[in-house]
Amino acid sequence: MLAAFADVKRNRGAAGIDGVTVERLMTNLNEEIATLAKELREWRYVPSPVKRVEIPKADGNGIRKLGIPCVRDRIVQTSIKRVLEPIFEGEFSESSYGFRPGRNQKMAVKSACDIVKSGKEWVVDIDLALFFDTLSHDRLIYRVGLFVEDKRILRLIGLMLRSGVQVGDHTELTSQGSTQGSPLSPLLSNVVLDELDKELESRGLSFVRYADDSNIFVRSEKAAKRVMASVTKFIERRLRLTVNPKTSA
Repeated sequence: MLAAFADVKRNRGAAGIDGVTVERLMTNLNEEIATLAKELREWRYVPSPVKRVEIPKADGNGIRKLGIPCVRDRIVQTSIKRVLEPIFEGEFSESSYGFRPGRNQKMAVKSACDIVKSGKEWVVDIDLALFFDTLSHDRLIYRVGLFVEDKRILRLIGLMLRSGVQVGDHTELTSQGSTQGSPLSPLLSNVVLDELDKELESRGLSFVRYADDSNIFVRSEKAAKRVMASVTKFIERRLRLTVNPKTSA
């Protein structure tokens, strides 16, 4: 947990709904960590609702809903991420580049360029609508549980997913979705979308995925239309997510 705190400090970030900053928690760090660890061991730990922050999307189309967990909750989430990430890294697709250690946007772009140069110049560009807001908690916990047998970890993740969101002076329940802006959310999103990656690999398709943006590369317009229809059906029926028809093409 001390190592997790070092990560949280490095990433900076604002205070959550309790107003406690990283700097303030540092003034009594060892005691704070000891208290948090004791709460976890005794099952008295309850994550606080996250603070809702809304920012305009870069393309000007609507707003993006972010959430700021309290610092102590970010420590717990980062601790879990540090344990789970090595487990899932051995399972994730080589064609997935978002929010993974040692991978970045430039590598994703290079991979896409290499596929195009091989002759696959038709691109099926799939964008998911409100991905982080509509993740199924049950399906997410099920996917994590395929690789993590420890029910205590699954229970902790469930508590975090259902911790709620504070909007103004009231708290909204979270029956679905994963907070965009929390330390654990990117890993959980990759756990869910790895099922899409495996499906594309089983079909022998060339693709590049960065978070919830997927590009699939084929050799003809006919193949592109066929892939768009079949992959959209898989995403919406199997993954219970929605493809955005306005931003997919």
